[in-house]
Amino acid sequence: MPHDVSLITTLAAALGFGLIFGFIATRLKLPALVGYLAAGILIGPATPGFVADSALAGQLAEIGVMLMMFGVGLHFSLDDLWEVRKVALPGAILQIAAATGMGMALAHWWGWSVGGGLVFGLALSVASTVVLLRALEERGTLDSFNGRIAVGWLVVEDLVTVLVLVLLPAVAGVLGGNAADGAAEGGLLKALAVTLGQVAVFVAFMLLVGRKLFPWILWQVARTNSRELFTLCVIAAAVGIAFAATQLFGISFALGAFFAGMVLRESELSHRAAHESLPLRDAFAVLFFVSVGMLFDPSILVEQPLRVLAVVLVVLFGKSVAAFALVVLLRYPAGTALMVSASLAQMGEFSFILAALGISLGLLPPEGQSLILAGAILSIALNPLMFLLSDWLERALGKNKALAARYARSADPLAELPMTTAPSKLAGQVVLVGYGRVGSSIAQSLTAQGIEFVVAEQNRELVDQLRQQGIAAVVGNAGEPSVLIQAHIHKARMLVVATPDTFHVRAMIETARALNPDIQIAVRTHSKEEAALLRSERAGSIFIGEEELAKSMAAHIATHIARPH
Repeated sequence: MPHDVSLITTLAAALGFGLIFGFIATRLKLPALVGYLAAGILIGPATPGFVADSALAGQLAEIGVMLMMFGVGLHFSLDDLWEVRKVALPGAILQIAAATGMGMALAHWWGWSVGGGLVFGLALSVASTVVLLRALEERGTLDSFNGRIAVGWLVVEDLVTVLVLVLLPAVAGVLGGNAADGAAEGGLLKALAVTLGQVAVFVAFMLLVGRKLFPWILWQVARTNSRELFTLCVIAAAVGIAFAATQLFGISFALGAFFAGMVLRESELSHRAAHESLPLRDAFAVLFFVSVGMLFDPSILVEQPLRVLAVVLVVLFGKSVAAFALVVLLRYPAGTALMVSASLAQMGEFSFILAALGISLGLLPPEGQSLILAGAILSIALNPLMFLLSDWLERALGKNKALAARYARSADPLAELPMTTAPSKLAGQVVLVGYGRVGSSIAQSLTAQGIEFVVAEQNRELVDQLRQQGIAAVVGNAGEPSVLIQAHIHKARMLVVATPDTFHVRAMIETARALNPDIQIAVRTHSKEEAALLRSERAGSIFIGEEELAKSMAAHIATHIARPH
């Protein structure tokens, strides 16, 4: 009796063609994701030749979503989300509302129902956290404040979308679709209350119990010194928590896996967990994007080109303009607004899940899913160009003083030092860029030594806290000359760049040297290549994190171990 090899065939085809087309995409300076999507189109039912098992591919894609969201949780903690809450929370919610409105307007123009327009607009409004993380990692800005805002913004979007996914079946009947059980007359409010209660119970359990229990389990497994068991524990936690969340609380796999990553991040072994699970996460991420490509029918590009163009314009420019305006209105720098705008100029995994749910509920017409897939594929392919455009706009904004002044937040009291700042703090001081874990430690040391300093930090809430503590601080991107001018760089003795965002370091150094030719400069970096480039430009003293850690450990060893006679 022959064996059923459909799983092996699907895996071999997805990974093999994903490798080939991913390689071609990278050679063409496109994201590898575009190649994976193209591989899915090739082995999907819409193109001639070999057709993979779409049902199996869908299940493998579900695992991919779980592992990807688990990785997002490992990289982002509640503390990070709380730090950017004042911009990410209102910004994401208002941006979703604006983009959903644009989508609903298009759907109404095309003659769709209100329910179909709502699902369509929501699908256009959310971006892919996975695509964003890869883009920020390539740019080296994942750990920067702007990077944390962008990730926090998309995490809020994900949480809102997950809430929509669990509420949509309950309200489908009201919107003209297939009514869910229990959502009939008198049952809608009950269904909504039960859904929200399940989400609340799950989140409370993960925050109160999971944050202690699962890191403890991970530590116990790590004590066995078995790499296989440790990796198995990490993957079992990701998939197991996601499955249990679905079965016990009615939560989506994605949200369960996301919270699994968040609670494991509390462990001291979180970095090892991320490292050990990375190969499997990457492999299943490929399967996810390949399976998405299998759903796409390329004929939509020929049959409905204007509708596809309208979708792409909404995703690339409609969402971006709305996000830029919101961030500026929330009194954050134009550079932050441009970063968030470029981050949102794409669609992702939750868009596909929303589309599938909308069709199953009888809300979204079949062509809506094809338009969403077309918009996602094209927007992901064009997203790197949006980042390049944002960089160009930021440089142009910096060169045009009149335009820069318009967006410099002159009305923001935190953008300027108070008039009451003692003159003794603004002469011979250290200008400290960044007040994160490294910057705050440097500040404590400077305070202990009686050395005056001024902090330049992009986090408004943090600057407000520093001022309440009597520390001189200004808010803004130190790559903008106006921020260093406010920090009195022309009278400073040293510029210390303690932020992990090295993208604007050259602009900081250029401004500091132009206003204070004798200033000393110290720069933090994690990249040897970046350090070599900065040294070649005589940027001052360069400190590479790993090298400084090695020096400190070597000095500790030399101090505590007596030399042989």
